[in-house]
Amino acid sequence: MKALIYHGPGRRAWEETPDPRIVEPTDAIVRVDAVTICGTDLHILKGDVPAVEPGRILGHEAVGTVMATGDAVTTVEQGERVLVSCITACGRCRYCRTGMYGQCLGGGGWILGHRIDGTQAEYVRVPFADTSTYALPEGVSDEAALMLADILPTSYEVGVLNGRVQPGDVVVVVGAGPIGLAAITTAQLFTPSHIVAVDLAASRLEAAKRLGADVVVGAGDDPAAAVAELTRGLGADVAIEAVGVPDTFDLCTRLVRPGGHVANVGVHGAPVTLHLEDLWIRNLTITTGLVDTHSTPALLDMVAAGRLDPATFITHRFGLHDMEAAYQTFSDAADTGALKVVLSRSADG
Repeated sequence: MKALIYHGPGRRAWEETPDPRIVEPTDAIVRVDAVTICGTDLHILKGDVPAVEPGRILGHEAVGTVMATGDAVTTVEQGERVLVSCITACGRCRYCRTGMYGQCLGGGGWILGHRIDGTQAEYVRVPFADTSTYALPEGVSDEAALMLADILPTSYEVGVLNGRVQPGDVVVVVGAGPIGLAAITTAQLFTPSHIVAVDLAASRLEAAKRLGADVVVGAGDDPAAAVAELTRGLGADVAIEAVGVPDTFDLCTRLVRPGGHVANVGVHGAPVTLHLEDLWIRNLTITTGLVDTHSTPALLDMVAAGRLDPATFITHRFGLHDMEAAYQTFSDAADTGALKVVLSRSADG
């Protein structure tokens, strides 16, 4: 088969590699029908995730068709359409039994495209298939389901739920890329009074406005002044960091009110200074997190019921074999306006 292979920082190639095979009785082999690229893949290519070794197939999000299953797999079967989650769960360890699948001790967690070969390929081996794939309801498109592999549950769990968004809150989302936009979308489930989006790119702020942001703050604007005007000088109830650089994290700590929440979702590749000399007296709660995907079934139900339309995040579509063009488009988002790109088998013709 062909797959996107990581060859060290700054080096990748769409090239031939052996087909995956069943290794454990809990495995499934899934034909990849639709796949996307994540900001985390770009972090890997920058060298920010040293655990990813050269030779690894990248990618941790896919929708596909089950081609084969190990003898122990009971909940999915050959020919079934499934969502392949970004998080793999053994289902038995201490963390899995409390819904913290991202911290799985039994061989799961974030492993696809990280510690084992991932989904940016024609086929993928999915360990623990019973607890790491989700059968897709009739009427849920591949594209809509694909957004539930990572960005929707990540933003919802690590941003909105960790940030304790409540009705009437003022919520600031710093970074209006795919994760930030998904946070804007899912924060609305809790009816905040205002959502403020902060970003430097006009195209992303336009998308934020379209997806539910009430106020947008761009280059040259003062986020603190915008928040102060909305809150009579108190500050935001919740600030969601969706970039992953020191400046945006620091901005979130300055925008939130005393007693508020800072929910860090961004993937940081460099140290961040935590100014406890200023923060300790403000009763702030700061949370971090890797998504657990415990919310995926509920989000899937909302998509099936028409309550969420995650396909609106998609701006560019490619054939599965146009991987290099898709990476170029996604990497140059400032110029291309890319939010989420989708590569599909059907688009290959």
